[in-house]
Amino acid sequence: MVTANINSARGKAGYPSLLIVDDDPLIRDSLRLSLTGEFDIHTAESRPQAIAMLRDMPARPQLALVDLGLPPLPHRPEEGFHLIAELLAHSPQIKILALSGQDEESNARHARALGALDFIAKPCKPELIKQQLRNALLISDSESSPDSPGNDALLGIVGQSAPLQALRSQIMMYANTPFPVLIEGESGSGKELVAAALQLLGANGKSPYLVFNCAAISPNLLEASLFGHTKGAFTGAQTPAAGYFEDAGNGTLFLDEIGELPLELQAKLLRVLENGEYQRVGETVTRKSRARIIAATNRNLRQEIRNGNFRIDLYHRLSVFTIQVPPLRELGADKFLLLNHFRSFYAEQAQSAPFELDAPALHTWEQYPFPGNTRELRNIVIRLATKYPGQTITSAQLEAELDLLPESDSARTEADPREIAKLALQQADFNLDDLLMEQERLYIDTALSLSRHNISEAAKLLGLNRTTLYSRMEAQQKHLARKDSNGEQ
Repeated sequence: MVTANINSARGKAGYPSLLIVDDDPLIRDSLRLSLTGEFDIHTAESRPQAIAMLRDMPARPQLALVDLGLPPLPHRPEEGFHLIAELLAHSPQIKILALSGQDEESNARHARALGALDFIAKPCKPELIKQQLRNALLISDSESSPDSPGNDALLGIVGQSAPLQALRSQIMMYANTPFPVLIEGESGSGKELVAAALQLLGANGKSPYLVFNCAAISPNLLEASLFGHTKGAFTGAQTPAAGYFEDAGNGTLFLDEIGELPLELQAKLLRVLENGEYQRVGETVTRKSRARIIAATNRNLRQEIRNGNFRIDLYHRLSVFTIQVPPLRELGADKFLLLNHFRSFYAEQAQSAPFELDAPALHTWEQYPFPGNTRELRNIVIRLATKYPGQTITSAQLEAELDLLPESDSARTEADPREIAKLALQQADFNLDDLLMEQERLYIDTALSLSRHNISEAAKLLGLNRTTLYSRMEAQQKHLARKDSNGEQ
């Protein structure tokens, strides 16, 4: 499978950068007080504020502490789950520790499956949090070393399955072509590493290689970031600046999360792909780009085209060559090769003996689908190596680290919908709006669960576009907040 090589990002005075997201000001102040002097701390009280802050930071933070219970519904974990997924979409290398006063094992498991390194139950002593952050930092630093498990076997592609053999062949085949390549695959599967391999194995492997995450930049700064701007083009533009296309020169520009690019910018990107022409924001001079374009997405762009969210002509320009990165569940015994791969590395880093899995645990490992792909597998190995160095792990101990969905209720019987409606209407407190909102919430929550809180995938399952799903979710939150304030829930 594909494993990502991770680069560190230090904050002020060389301290590792830490993002703390918690709606309780006392907890934020307490954490800042106890962690200042060891970390460069940034705080936010909500998911939107955290994402806005992340987009404005000059360098992505290495670490994050995320409270699962965030507004507008702090007694539910959904906002925290959304934020974990969004942080990793913006910054795949970030190490996340989830916090929650609701010490439910299901929440801990789901947070880890989404990509959180581990879960910390509140209340927790600051020294324990500090130690967990130090451990996460050591893991981050070790993964950026030359001996990282992402620096071997064709740039981190570990496995012998037929899909991975085909992936290797495609990378070798497309590495030297000057035409665009579109990389498709689920979150956590390693699309960014495939892009790096295409660059490094090509004839211009030593030329510039720039990564632009379309989801990580504030929408009003996307155009200036890509194409550059003149002095005074917008508020804060004190000096002219080149954009990513200009800085890439004759090298490679990797456009990650291309499905997040707004429609108005898609037309300008299409022009660059067609004839290499672009203009800085606020400038009339036409410039030429010689950069090769590689793009990646975890969205189904063909469905996005049908939903009116992506231009079909841009899709055809980007997908001259297409690489599909397979999900881990399709790679069979490769999940055991990855187990050995990461287990050996992290045991060596900790200078301890590697753990073992007993026979039932090996069977559990084989059957688990790893919805978070290689990122989830790696984090599971990290936790097992930390908790059970040199020990033999049972199936029960392994299952405690997995996000196992509850079995379906096969005993559930079908009922006549008209009878159900008749019974409901005879209730004194019946309210049609409440019923419809509850049904909508059921389907939204289920879609989010199936998609592991990937908003784009959930919207696809529901037959909605991403913007509409966000609007529906906000309406749901306002409805629940009103009911809470009225004492109905």
